[in-house]
Amino acid sequence: MNKAFVKESDNDDEDDGVGVDTSLPQNTKNYMTPRGHRQLREEFERLVKVERPEIVHVVSWAAGNGDRSENGDYIYGKKRLREIDKRIRFLTKRLDSAVVVDPAQQENVDQVFFGATVVICDNEGNEATYQIVGIDEADVAAGRISWISPLAGALMKAREGDTVRFASPAGMREIDVVEIRYGAAG
Repeated sequence: MNKAFVKESDNDDEDDGVGVDTSLPQNTKNYMTPRGHRQLREEFERLVKVERPEIVHVVSWAAGNGDRSENGDYIYGKKRLREIDKRIRFLTKRLDSAVVVDPAQQENVDQVFFGATVVICDNEGNEATYQIVGIDEADVAAGRISWISPLAGALMKAREGDTVRFASPAGMREIDVVEIRYGAAG
């Protein structure tokens, strides 16, 4: 099918299909922990070796059933195949540009750098623990924040006992660094 008839642009590779901005800042590296790199690699392998072949099989079977204009298996299968191919292109780019940084190999363990797990405390005495990870592995609910987030940026190079200020969606905040640790990232 001619690309003019498909709602896809050449820039679609930058979006991973979930509506989240996953673009890296210009001229920066794509840092990842070993765990994050492994998860992306596993997703890539699953899509290429399992899901895509299954969908190709369904689409070829459905295409052999005659009229494709009202064939739900064919129409859905082609749509899903485009989504999978888009995600595979995205993962290929991310994995090719990945710089894997193992937190367990960090030498300056008294300061916050990529991969650090940091315990912080706000003015109300509430403690939270975050690990600074790559953009593709960030999950705030699991305590993993992207190294390009405002909080991670404020924490970089801080030491235990330091107070840091950063701009949050709720305005300027002040937090204390309670503990910094490095270890295997899974």
